[in-house]
Amino acid sequence: MRLVQFELHNGERRVGVVDGAQVREVQGARSVRELALAAIEAGIGLARHVDSLGLGATHDYAALLAGLKILPPLDHPDPAHMLISGTGLTHLGSAAARDKMHQAGDDSALTDTMRIFKWGVEGGKPASGEAGVQPEWFYKGDGSIVVRPGAAFPVPPFADDAGEEPEIGGLYVIGPDHKPYRVGFAVGNEFSDHVMERKNYLYLAHSKLRSCSYGPELRVGELPQHLSGSSRILRNGEVIWQNEFLSGEANMCHSLENLEYHHFKYQQFLKPGDVHIHFFGTATLSFADGIRTEPGDVFEISQAEFGAPLVNSVGSSDAAFEPGQVITL
Repeated sequence: MRLVQFELHNGERRVGVVDGAQVREVQGARSVRELALAAIEAGIGLARHVDSLGLGATHDYAALLAGLKILPPLDHPDPAHMLISGTGLTHLGSAAARDKMHQAGDDSALTDTMRIFKWGVEGGKPASGEAGVQPEWFYKGDGSIVVRPGAAFPVPPFADDAGEEPEIGGLYVIGPDHKPYRVGFAVGNEFSDHVMERKNYLYLAHSKLRSCSYGPELRVGELPQHLSGSSRILRNGEVIWQNEFLSGEANMCHSLENLEYHHFKYQQFLKPGDVHIHFFGTATLSFADGIRTEPGDVFEISQAEFGAPLVNSVGSSDAAFEPGQVITL
């Protein structure tokens, strides 16, 4: 089952099940978060709960996408109660580009990047129920940084780069019992500033404080072991870069269970009703191939198992943006 959240022309929200070229409304549903919390209360799975509600009105999916009516597939009415985070160096093809960014003169030295990647290869897939080595972890922001599918990423004037990161994200709701419940998975673009990161790996935290997008669809159920899709960039309608986008545990050095354990082991992340979007890392970057994006470039990330591709563009730098100025009281 694949779900979307969308807006009607009058601004009212709906949840729909993707059925080929159509989206069918879930009866009485206004948000996936509310559906998930109701399923938790009922002690049943999300798909079963949706089936119990039944489906109603039908909408043209392509028209909803073209009209920018599709919302992120999981959100919160108060963006402050959403945490956007992620893990890096989790995929078997991810280390080389990052290592080149973080080398400091001696190519033969084992960088921290390669060291933590090696730890993941050796201990990132423990037996079920056991804790393996913890991955790299980063904070991106709250729900206010999320850009809906089809929209442009804002680029702050202090940014050095505007680069894509095609990833799979886990989407979670914290239940009233303070436990995390995985609602499903979505394709994501964990948009980052790679030039800033390359200056010094300690700038990684700064480089991640950018917008992101995920969706348009939420895949309910387990993640396939092997996923093969594509990530590409279009400029003036022409493809300027394209690469295979691999994911799933067969292409990762960490198990999903291990990544989830090391995120949700922190008590401050277990507040009932909160939403978490957690990116699992990427194995391909256009930046590693020397691509520098420009305003108007379009990112297109596709995984067939997730339905429609995730499309976003690079916005212009907001010259009117002013960093927060501290005022003495």
